[in-house]
Amino acid sequence: MATADAPSPRRSTLAMTVLLLLGIEPLHPYALRQRIYAWDKDRVVNVGQRTSVYQTVDRLARSGLIEAVDPGGPRDRTVYRTTERGVETGRRWLLDLLAEPLDEYPAFPAALAFLGALPRPTVLEALRERAASVAERLEREDAEVAEGLATIPGGVERINLVEYDYLRTMRAAELAWLRGLIEELEQSGPEDGEEPGPR
Repeated sequence: MATADAPSPRRSTLAMTVLLLLGIEPLHPYALRQRIYAWDKDRVVNVGQRTSVYQTVDRLARSGLIEAVDPGGPRDRTVYRTTERGVETGRRWLLDLLAEPLDEYPAFPAALAFLGALPRPTVLEALRERAASVAERLEREDAEVAEGLATIPGGVERINLVEYDYLRTMRAAELAWLRGLIEELEQSGPEDGEEPGPR
């Protein structure tokens, strides 16, 4: 059992999500993962690996930020709730993430930094493929959200969709940027098949 002065685990979006959701309603880890999917929070929180929620729950419990409501049952069915310290920690993490821009080092800009390592036609083919994928995802997610909203009488307040609105805005901006870069490379690049020069 953790003491009141136990160190907090490293902040992560999944740990914050667990603290905030268990502050709304006590759940066992499997139900917690299902809630993340049901509320479409998997768009912004990576729960692709089933064990990630269980590992996060274990770390938060050891740190005293969550506690078992009835610790006598099987591990995967133990129901947890957020402690008072956990509520404070989850809210502090949320405020920090809202207020402080972070250098997150996403993979795509890292790939862009080395475009010169590939022939121009290869780069163009990859960028066109990415642009098509982004456009398809925008269309698919718009349809999913519209379909979901149609099933809710009275609609949903914008605050409950604000993360989707942000992601959609970012995807639309990326698509516009990609199309501009593709056009620029098509007009100013080397001839087809020409190898890139040193940068």
